[in-house]
Amino acid sequence: MDSELIRLLEGRHHDPFSVLGVHPTGSGRVVVRTLQPEAEQVRIGGAEGPLMQRLWDGPLFEWTGEAHLVAAHPVMHCRTHDGHVYEVIEPYSFAPQLTDFDLYLFGEGKHWHAWRFLGSRPHTVDDVEGALFAVWAPNAERVSVVGDFNNWDGRRHPMRIRGGSGVWEVFIPQLRAGELYKYELRNRHNGEIFLKSDPYARHFELRPNTSSRIAADSAHAWNDASWIERRRQSDWLHAPMAIYEVHLGSWQTAEDGTFLGYREIAHRLVEYVKRMGYTHIELMPITEHPFDGSWGYQTTGYFAPTARFGDPDDFRYFVDHCHAQGIGVLLDWVPAHFPKDAFALARFDGTPLYEHEDPRKGEHRDWGTLIFNFGRNEVKNFLLTSALYWIEEFHLDGLRVDAVASMLYLDYSREDGDWVPNPYGGRENIEAIEFLREVNHVIHGEHPGVAVIAEESTSWPQVTRPTWVGGLGFSMKWNMGWMNDSLRYFSLDPIYRQYHHNDLTFGLLYSFSENFVLPFSHDEVVHGKGSMLGKMPGDEWRRFANLRLLYTYQYAYPGKKLLFMGCEFGQGAEWDSTKGLDWWLLQYPLHQGVQKLVSDLNHLYTGDAALHRHDFEGQGFEWIDCHDAGQSIISFLRRSGEDILIAVFNFTPIVRENYRIGVPEGGRYVEVLNSDSSHYGGSNVGNGQLVADERPWMGRSHSLNLTLPPLAGILLRPLRTP
Repeated sequence: MDSELIRLLEGRHHDPFSVLGVHPTGSGRVVVRTLQPEAEQVRIGGAEGPLMQRLWDGPLFEWTGEAHLVAAHPVMHCRTHDGHVYEVIEPYSFAPQLTDFDLYLFGEGKHWHAWRFLGSRPHTVDDVEGALFAVWAPNAERVSVVGDFNNWDGRRHPMRIRGGSGVWEVFIPQLRAGELYKYELRNRHNGEIFLKSDPYARHFELRPNTSSRIAADSAHAWNDASWIERRRQSDWLHAPMAIYEVHLGSWQTAEDGTFLGYREIAHRLVEYVKRMGYTHIELMPITEHPFDGSWGYQTTGYFAPTARFGDPDDFRYFVDHCHAQGIGVLLDWVPAHFPKDAFALARFDGTPLYEHEDPRKGEHRDWGTLIFNFGRNEVKNFLLTSALYWIEEFHLDGLRVDAVASMLYLDYSREDGDWVPNPYGGRENIEAIEFLREVNHVIHGEHPGVAVIAEESTSWPQVTRPTWVGGLGFSMKWNMGWMNDSLRYFSLDPIYRQYHHNDLTFGLLYSFSENFVLPFSHDEVVHGKGSMLGKMPGDEWRRFANLRLLYTYQYAYPGKKLLFMGCEFGQGAEWDSTKGLDWWLLQYPLHQGVQKLVSDLNHLYTGDAALHRHDFEGQGFEWIDCHDAGQSIISFLRRSGEDILIAVFNFTPIVRENYRIGVPEGGRYVEVLNSDSSHYGGSNVGNGQLVADERPWMGRSHSLNLTLPPLAGILLRPLRTP
């Protein structure tokens, strides 16, 4: 036993429960041991209880005597050198709390709710209240829980290893929600001792501090049951989706420049988004992260809403309020990489645990981050359960998965010789592919109506096709090709656009091969790329006209819509994450006009089935004329059954009079939107109502003679007699 005690005192013991606590010795007698580094004297049960013997003049105390004198969970009455008295319930008198079934599922990578037993949480055992801690660290020699409650002393609360699972656990009586803690780990190879925050922590202290916090059980009473049921029954493929992408820290700030809380920003943001006609808010990552400048993409807390804006129930309130006002909430989720911060996941137990050991597979050179080991069951389980956690605990309506392309290709952004082929000699990351398929399969199976959207920038096939036909199983995919083609085209002086007409038409060759979202995201307004308004050529009038034209083109084009905050009113400067948007610009009519146009486009898009019902299907789109490169004009129609909408775009600053297009039927047509309207700050060239001529044109039975406003798009609808 002396060797066991020495290992314990040296902080190397993997099972302190075998030494500490209450142990029968036979004949109705027990030996009781406790570890109290701060105590000079310890008695069992109270101030008058049996006095324990101090071993080797160290922190270990022992008593042997009759079993009936000792409670099942004895209280240790401790007195320090300076006379301070404290009492603790012996934590090593409690049986293991984690079930073998939980550990088995976790080891198989099939535990969909691992956050319910890993991490920390308030817990009660035999009417004793406290907190239960569990962490996966299979290569550590010893793991302890440390915090203010034990003076950050790793000798006080070492954990027990649960067999070959690699999971350590301990129940610490008398701890309450809100306590700060970390794990102290000892490297089994070199004896190095280091501190780590909890990978499964559901709450953290405010950055720059990095301790985990015992999260309270939620007290939030959800009021969105009807929303969740409608979502479950929804035909999301054919429903409108107009997404407002938001960075919570810089949409608006308090008067003193500090962050708004989840609850306050919920009311400001939702009122604005609802008035603007958006259907969804997409949050840039609010998973906990230490560095503001990463915008949340350097995630360290995969189960915790950032403490910058409040606690987890504050975020629940945010989502609940969105749902009450008819607004869905999407979250940017980052499984593609994680930062090297020493307090977080990197070399968590002293070895490459969450990441690949080989940097050719485990490190992103460009980003200075690490890559998850998607071939390890416990790592896959960590990420899968994180995805489900946000959906189930916070009722999110979808996840936007960041940097999917970097997960799919082993040679992503790598030089020759700096990547390892898969077992078949290819560049495809088979383990990551299977992981993505599993995530999508589980989410769609368990939560119908929840969207999983890929940011995927390559031509990888069937990203949004079901897994059972060989696809990756995503709901939707950002159309990065369309975005790049469109911005390249719009950056040109109109005199040169006739030579780049293909940028407008090429996308329709593949537009229905996937379920596409058309994104103008934060990535397009940072790092020297300029604002959306700043990308437009020409003088002030032309820049605003081009921007209005671009947004009209986006909303008429097949695909769901996404626009980053500030772009909807033509912010002039690049996005700066350190301050609020330039709302003061809305005192100027041209900025007001852009904002009003985006609002009208949202309401038209969401209210007119012709513009959204077949966003993903070819039956909802027909070219009228895609060949007029000489005048830089395109025209097409959007359709839902018999309902049609005609879209015509003039990409030059020249008014085109007597411009004829073919239309599918006769009768009157009305101009339902014109981006050149004076209402939006335009020159007010337009058409009002028109009557189609019985003159065949462009292979159609009737035609319209139009006046096309400069640098503008117009949308027309037939007026039919009921």
